[in-house]
Amino acid sequence: MANDRVVELLRKAYGDEMETVMNYQTNAIVLDGVRAEEIKESLQTDIQEELGHAQQLGQRLKQLDAKPPGSAEFEARQHNLQPPEDSTDVLSVIDGVLEAEEDAIQTYRDLIAAAEAADDPVTEDLAVTLLADEEAHRTEFRGFRKEYKRD
Repeated sequence: MANDRVVELLRKAYGDEMETVMNYQTNAIVLDGVRAEEIKESLQTDIQEELGHAQQLGQRLKQLDAKPPGSAEFEARQHNLQPPEDSTDVLSVIDGVLEAEEDAIQTYRDLIAAAEAADDPVTEDLAVTLLADEEAHRTEFRGFRKEYKRD
């Protein structure tokens, strides 16, 4: 029987990754301007990685005899990653990405701790791998933020 806290965190992470895919896709479409191009390209690249994360989390839930949440159970949480009113406001998108990455990093840290406590090395290993990806995204977007704050 799977540990309830591990399943709860896997389901949260799955929902967050799916929400990130939606918000990255939308922002990659709506942003305008020469300065937005690099951000849009990065978001498009990250969409596939985040979707892959969701697929891995969903598979792990299945292995634990649980299931990922469907759209009826979905609760949007990434309020700061919504597309900006001003389609050239790239900095607000960068800040939204950084907030989402910080949340993902914390979720994966919590999942690592819960999986370790539940003696579930497979989930722990998955969470460590996904944590590394999220930290890499955060580093990339911190770099973008520094560049935009300079202007």
